Amino acid sequence: MEKIERRTPDLTDELVDRLAELMPDIVTEDLDAEGNVVRSIDFDTLRENLTGSVADGRRERYQFTWPGKAKARLEARTPTAKTMRPCPEKSVDWETTQNLYVEGDNLEALKIMRETYAGKVKLIYIDPPYNTGHDFIYDDDFAETHAAYAASSGEFDEEGGRLVANPESNGRFHSDWCSMMYPRLLLARDLLSPDGAIFISIDDGEAANLQKVCEEVFGASNFIANLVWEKKYTRANDARFYSTNHDFILVYARDSTFFSAGRLPRTEKMNAAYSNPDNDPRGPWKATPLHARSGSSNGIYTHVFSNGTEWTPPSGTYPRYSRTTLKEMDLRGEIWFGRDGKAVPARKTYLSSLSDKGVVPTTIIPFALGGHNHEAEEELKELFDGLNLFTSPKPTRLLNLLIRMCNVGPEDTIVDFFSGSGTTAHSVFLTNVSDCGHRHFIVVQLPEMIKEGSEAFKAGYGNICDLGEERIRRAAAKIRSEIEDSNRQLRIGEEPKPLPDLGFRVLRVGDSVLRDVHADPASTAQATLLDLIDNMEEGATPLDLLFQVLPKFRIPYSCAIEEREVDGRTVLDVNGGQLLACFDEDVSTATIEAIAKARPLYAVFRDASFSDDSAVANLEELFKTFSPDTIRRVI
Repeated sequence: MEKIERRTPDLTDELVDRLAELMPDIVTEDLDAEGNVVRSIDFDTLRENLTGSVADGRRERYQFTWPGKAKARLEARTPTAKTMRPCPEKSVDWETTQNLYVEGDNLEALKIMRETYAGKVKLIYIDPPYNTGHDFIYDDDFAETHAAYAASSGEFDEEGGRLVANPESNGRFHSDWCSMMYPRLLLARDLLSPDGAIFISIDDGEAANLQKVCEEVFGASNFIANLVWEKKYTRANDARFYSTNHDFILVYARDSTFFSAGRLPRTEKMNAAYSNPDNDPRGPWKATPLHARSGSSNGIYTHVFSNGTEWTPPSGTYPRYSRTTLKEMDLRGEIWFGRDGKAVPARKTYLSSLSDKGVVPTTIIPFALGGHNHEAEEELKELFDGLNLFTSPKPTRLLNLLIRMCNVGPEDTIVDFFSGSGTTAHSVFLTNVSDCGHRHFIVVQLPEMIKEGSEAFKAGYGNICDLGEERIRRAAAKIRSEIEDSNRQLRIGEEPKPLPDLGFRVLRVGDSVLRDVHADPASTAQATLLDLIDNMEEGATPLDLLFQVLPKFRIPYSCAIEEREVDGRTVLDVNGGQLLACFDEDVSTATIEAIAKARPLYAVFRDASFSDDSAVANLEELFKTFSPDTIRRVI
């Protein structure tokens, strides 16, 4: 049977596979450093195939670069041996929820998630740390100390004397920040569905650099908008120059040809512009011009309406409609000539034809629509009994708005890998309440320690994850209480409002539960051979092992899991028979036969499940007899 690898796939191998499909002639064989024959790319042949389209050497080209970019790109492709470790004890509704809260470094999390969720995420929203000239927690070996940077960049002479000033505005901060974001965005792109998009909050400090990085990662043609969110409703009179009342939200699509922007509901103010002065039975309407400034295939013409009125578009404009369409509108009574019948003809646009379509969003998000920072703080204070535990959270109204603007469907997945205060998770709950949807979230947060002396520390929270998870629990409890109260006051004939999925599974990015037993004989001592018999880490549970292998079959971490006993052995049933796993030692023939007879799509065992090679052969025969199509794997 084929064995499951501990590490995530090597993305370089995937790139080679894609190139080989396009240009088989560039694939060759070479010797690696140890003299083994390996598949390679013949760059000379690749260059010949791309003659005229290669920019190399000193040839000038358009590009955006910074110190550390090559290393950051390599980091995105480097496999990881990390895994997701389940934490049922910290979760809410573990058995039924579709939502995930991941504790750990988001770079590792994205690499692991890519195996399962590539191409499945409709919206990614992130609010990364803004670069303020201070070291940030996500260093990935990119963010150096002031001393290390100065040494590597030649800012000290041999005697230790400073050669160049090192103010906070130097390129170190920008380079470190770009190196932190670049690999994460490369991996995030792979998660997006063809019609998906990423929304990134950012301030003035790195907005320009972020846009250049995104153009490289997503492609300039997939730029959708640079939204301006009015985050404050008051001016800061102590500002040095101008009061900064906004943040940017950059929007890039996975593929702009598939992306469809969602529309926003009409407001009462918009509808108030419609009236019915002529008692039209079709209801309120608004007069709209028959001409437009852009050209059309209709050409310029003069039209005579049924009441004898002649109409020609004003100079420099063109008819919106053809002669035939205008005639049909006239016959249906959809042309307005004014109360006295002498006004410039206009089309009657009916409110009834627009009310269910919504309006196109604008790139300006006023605080009246998207909320503001103070509102976000008040939301959290309400949940935490008046305590101010987070700095600079985002309001749920903003996230609810972005979910709508991205046209996120009722069954879609939303990801936030800088979860922070948990606003995204809270907003998904609220959006589902508003339309009875079943959207689910995957949020990731590094368990950064909370500073001593802060209100959160005094309240007993050790790290950001503990605080974020508690915010989501409290938000869920509040929503549940409100819905239950509402359902107790229903009028006759009203249907009770359903409860959305208000739970979440907590996962932790941790070391693999499988030992690396593929040791080099030269580095293995006699005394350590017994340690290589069992490849499972001490203390690992069957559930830990299951979550290690789920990505290999692209099964979501939110899958249904049932534990049952078969002939004295524990069998984990995933999604009602999609995958059956038994990780016990010395698995009996009866257990194997029962699993084979269940005809799962996948079956997984451990090396330790088999006493010898004959037991493995017996398993193969049983599956050939009862379920030959089952894919069998061993770890």
